[in-house]
Amino acid sequence: MKATWEKIEKNLGVLEVEVEAERVTAALDKAFNKVVKKANVPGFRKGKVPRSIFEARYGVESLYQDAIDILLPEVYTEAVEQTDIFPVDRPDVDIEQFAKGQSFKFKAKVTVKPEVKLGDYKGVEVSVASSEVTDEELTQELERLQQRHAELVVIDEEAAQNGDTVVIDFEGSVDGVPFEGGKAERHSLELGSGQFIPGFEEQLVGLATGDFKDVTVTFPENYHAEDLAGKEAVFKVKVHEIKRKQLPELDDEFAKDVSEFDTLEEYKEDLKKQLASRKEKENEAAAESALVDKVGENAEVEIPRPMILGEVQNMVRDFDNRLRTQGMNLDMFLSFSGQTLSELQEQMEGDAEKRVRNNLVLEQVAKQENITVSEDEVTEELNNMAEMYKRTSEEIRDILAANGSLGSIREEVQLRKTIEFLVANSKQVPAEAKKEVKEEAKETKKPAKKTTKKAASEEASAE
Repeated sequence: MKATWEKIEKNLGVLEVEVEAERVTAALDKAFNKVVKKANVPGFRKGKVPRSIFEARYGVESLYQDAIDILLPEVYTEAVEQTDIFPVDRPDVDIEQFAKGQSFKFKAKVTVKPEVKLGDYKGVEVSVASSEVTDEELTQELERLQQRHAELVVIDEEAAQNGDTVVIDFEGSVDGVPFEGGKAERHSLELGSGQFIPGFEEQLVGLATGDFKDVTVTFPENYHAEDLAGKEAVFKVKVHEIKRKQLPELDDEFAKDVSEFDTLEEYKEDLKKQLASRKEKENEAAAESALVDKVGENAEVEIPRPMILGEVQNMVRDFDNRLRTQGMNLDMFLSFSGQTLSELQEQMEGDAEKRVRNNLVLEQVAKQENITVSEDEVTEELNNMAEMYKRTSEEIRDILAANGSLGSIREEVQLRKTIEFLVANSKQVPAEAKKEVKEEAKETKKPAKKTTKKAASEEASAE
């Protein structure tokens, strides 16, 4: 087989391939064995028609398309490897010659991975936020814990407030006609949670136990039920109960209930350490992300649109998987949000382009710095995965090999090592210090402007 590659634009080229006649013959044989099983020829059972009879009746040309479908994928893959290109989209194939006893010739327009021209990637400045925990942050965490351990207590004498949970019966109607899903009994609803149609929860504030009220609302224009979208509805509501959160006291007893410590002070000290550790990890991740973005912005690369669209598909699939872990799926999300799949994909394009750019740039940095991954490092990664999923590393390796993902493990490890390299060679500046420098620069500029204006005024007066 002969294969040549010629670039015609930045990321587009033509792959020209010629395949030996012997392989064409072998492909025609496979095509015949496939179609003869369904061929209807009088006097012969299916699958028993001689080749000569079949070709005399239907013509050898009837096998060409099946033979091409069999041969093209394997020779295209071989040609890609032979010419050392990296396609990022399906090729546009033009068959130039295919016939019995002749070679198979075709040309394919192929979009390939773009070249990356690196900019500055060593010594890049990145600000790192402080991991120190403020008194305000500690207070907010304690309040969050109070909310988590709060008890709902029935309120008999007071009216409902935002944050209260009301137990209600309701029945909705549009133009006096009840609609499906618009009725429930003893439904618990936290006021201010935004679970119901805009305007519904606000109208329950101020009601007392036993009260009745007609609540009038308008369904949003993009409401998932098209027959209700934009319509005005009236809900007849009865309040059965009002429950209010009763927060536990922040004292030693609270500390004993939620932790292993005997006093609140001991618990606060430990909580502060936990928050500092969490902040440190979050700040490190944020600094890494900012650093990669800067290195990506410093590089020059023209990204083919198919790569961006491919990444959008990956993001949509990941989003759907996350929704499923929460008991939803993509179709339900689109229905509730009033979005179309196209609109969601369009929203993701900006992030997808940045992801593709950053990954391409990181690949090029790894190549430039000869950052490689050893078999021991791959094995270590498989062992970590095995521990996480409670399987053996051999099982994990077999699973990944079966679905063609084993190579991605090496890529992920290389990506991580490359980011570690960038961090080690960056200039990390405390965010607070950077802020002070900006403030000083701002203050330095102010007098200069005043002096200039004064000088200009004095010049004008002198003239």
